[in-house]
Amino acid sequence: MGFLLRILVSALAAMLTAYLLKPAVKVDSFVTALILALVLALLNALVKPLLILLTFPVTIVTLGLFLFVINALIILLAAKLVPGFKVDGFWWALLFSIVMTIINSVMISLAGGNND
Repeated sequence: MGFLLRILVSALAAMLTAYLLKPAVKVDSFVTALILALVLALLNALVKPLLILLTFPVTIVTLGLFLFVINALIILLAAKLVPGFKVDGFWWALLFSIVMTIINSVMISLAGGNND
């Protein structure tokens, strides 16, 4: 599945997740969701590997559960960078990360993106 299609699916997943977590997570428009999807893709490609490397001992001790914390921190950083995207706190960012991952996986599998 191409990069553009994955960004579009991620933007739709972000909109749906924000709708489900409405009082605490806010995405202003679909354009904001597209920008959010691009920023999350960049942060996941550039910042997340560095955070995983720096926190590797903690990740091993917690049997990988610390990766959820890293995902929540990436969401909070994206909320600072993207105007029109707001998350009320760490726990909402953690929940947003989990729900968005599930929705994104379902939407990509429905789109037939697991062939590549």
